[in-house]
Amino acid sequence: MDRTPQVQRRTRRLLVATQVLGGLGVGAGVTVTTLLAFELSGSAALAGLAASASAFGAGVAAAAIGASARHGRRPGLVAGYLVGLAGAVLAVTAATVTSFPLMIAATFLFGSSNASNLQARYAATDLADPARRGADLSVVVWATTVGAVLGPNLTGPGVVVAELVGVPDLAGPYVFSATAFATAALLLAVGLRPDPLLLARDLAGTSAGDGPSPRRGVASAFAAVGASGGARAAVAAIAAAHAVMVGVMVMSPVHMGHHGADVRIIGLTISLHIFGMYALSPVFGRLTDRYGAHRILAVGLGQLVLAVALAALSTPQGGPGFLAGLLLLGTGWSAALIAGSALLTASLPLDDRAPAQGLSDLAMNVAGGSAGALSGLLMTLLGFSAMAATTILLLLAPAALVAVETRRTRRTDGGTVLADVS
Repeated sequence: MDRTPQVQRRTRRLLVATQVLGGLGVGAGVTVTTLLAFELSGSAALAGLAASASAFGAGVAAAAIGASARHGRRPGLVAGYLVGLAGAVLAVTAATVTSFPLMIAATFLFGSSNASNLQARYAATDLADPARRGADLSVVVWATTVGAVLGPNLTGPGVVVAELVGVPDLAGPYVFSATAFATAALLLAVGLRPDPLLLARDLAGTSAGDGPSPRRGVASAFAAVGASGGARAAVAAIAAAHAVMVGVMVMSPVHMGHHGADVRIIGLTISLHIFGMYALSPVFGRLTDRYGAHRILAVGLGQLVLAVALAALSTPQGGPGFLAGLLLLGTGWSAALIAGSALLTASLPLDDRAPAQGLSDLAMNVAGGSAGALSGLLMTLLGFSAMAATTILLLLAPAALVAVETRRTRRTDGGTVLADVS
């Protein structure tokens, strides 16, 4: 009797649970990262380095998690949460001893937890029926919604916890982060058995006996992605979509505030954006399975262009145009992430997937971290509207790659992602 469907259901449930915990931990810490960095450095410019350090840390960790997948999914995902746990503890220490350099190191390590959150979506595809790959992947992404919503609301309780353990108020949320990451790591270490990637290799007959698969690092991931048009389009689109989303999103509250928008309107706008990022993920997953990753990827890129246009041209005091722009900025990112991840997975042989998936998230985080760091400077030099408009340029090359792959796929297999190369 084939137990693959049963293992896949159990794996999916476990990943959803750990994704909630991981999202909660990331959300709790990220909410106070810039505030704590500003308090320790006394400089808004330096405070922005903390967020960038977290993004770059997530990128490095994603590549490492992908490379470690020769031993299966479990070791890398567990290690990512444990390194994130170390980052949370180090952030508490930095706040206690008032050290800004230590805070930068802490946020770099903290980013590893976000890498595990992102890489978990690929673990849901290892045993998935190719016809349901987008749906299974998207459910794991959707689970982040819970943590993303609840995490920022732990700032108040974090102050109470900080007083109980005798640390500065802004260090309190990191205590919740550390607890969430420790619990997620424990659940994965105990519950992710059998390892879905190792079982998939066994079923495909690619496992090298009882040992790990051959070592595949970043160089081999570059080679695998470079050899596949679908993989190239997927990685480029995911990275560009993330850069556009981050670049516009991080400056939107500042832009709104400069034009007198009420803080409640700013909060509503960002909430709508986050809703668009995660809550509709299952919709895009099912659309990807039904209509093909190429088409939904194109839809996602199109939404991002429309989102940037609305944000750049609408009044920033919270009018319907600006609200719609930030909502579409989230849904466009979601569609690109879900469809791009499904396309990347389907475009590569089984043994090449995990390193390439790590490389994709490395590119995504580096692009996002760079966009976040540069958007403030561009906004100062050009203004918000021009800064936002320039981000559209980032989508031109990925759009061309997707168009080429769409035409090629129509000639070969009807435009779906269901034909697996493995």
